[in-house]
Amino acid sequence: MRSERLAGENILQRLAVAQRPNQRTRRAVLAVACALGISIFFVADSYWPDGGLVHEGIEWVGIALITVCVLGRTWCILYIGNNKNYEMIHDGPYSVVRHPLYVFSIIGAIGVGAQAGGFTAALVGGFLTWAIFLRMAQIEEENMIDLYGARYFDYAMRTPRFMPNFALYFSRRSLQVFPRRIAVTFFDAMIFFVSVPIMEVFDYLHDAKILPTLFSLP
Repeated sequence: MRSERLAGENILQRLAVAQRPNQRTRRAVLAVACALGISIFFVADSYWPDGGLVHEGIEWVGIALITVCVLGRTWCILYIGNNKNYEMIHDGPYSVVRHPLYVFSIIGAIGVGAQAGGFTAALVGGFLTWAIFLRMAQIEEENMIDLYGARYFDYAMRTPRFMPNFALYFSRRSLQVFPRRIAVTFFDAMIFFVSVPIMEVFDYLHDAKILPTLFSLP
C-alpha cells in the first residue's frame, strides 16, 4: 500500500515538473502573439467598411465562436474536475479529441480575430494559435505516454489530436462537480470577449482618422 502511494506521488511530481515549463511557455508565447496581433491594428483596418453587412456579419460570427469557446472550455472542466493530475481523462469531450481545451481556444482565437471585421485576422489568429498548441500538445503527449504507457498510447491511436470525431463520443453516467473550479475556468475564458470592445475602439479611431490606415485587410 505504501509503495503504491509513493509511486502515485512520484507520478504527480513528474507530471507537475513536466507541465510547469509548458504552461509558462504557452502563456508567454500567446501573450506576445496577442500583443503583436493587436499592434497591427494601429496602422491597419478592415477592408470591409465599419457598419457594413460583411464587417458586422464577421464580427457577430466571431462573437458566436467566442461563446462556443467559453462554454466548451467550461464543459471540459466538468470532466477534468480536480483529477487532472490523478487520472487520465478519456470521456466526454476527451472521447472525441485528445486536446479539447486547445481546440476550444483555437475556436476562440478565430473569434477574436474576427472582431477586426475581416477574414484575414480571423484565419491568421486561428492558425497561429493552432501552431503554438500543436507543439505544446506534442510535448504533453510525450509526457502522458511516459506516465501512462500503453494505456495512453492506445487512447492516442483511436482519438484525434485536434479534429473531433463525434462518432467516438461516450460519457460516464455521473460527474463529481467542483463549482469553484468551473467558475474560475468560465471567467478566465471570458477574457476572449475583451477583444470586442478593444476592436470597436480601433474601428472608431480609424474612422475618426485619429489612427492612420496604411493598409487594409480583407
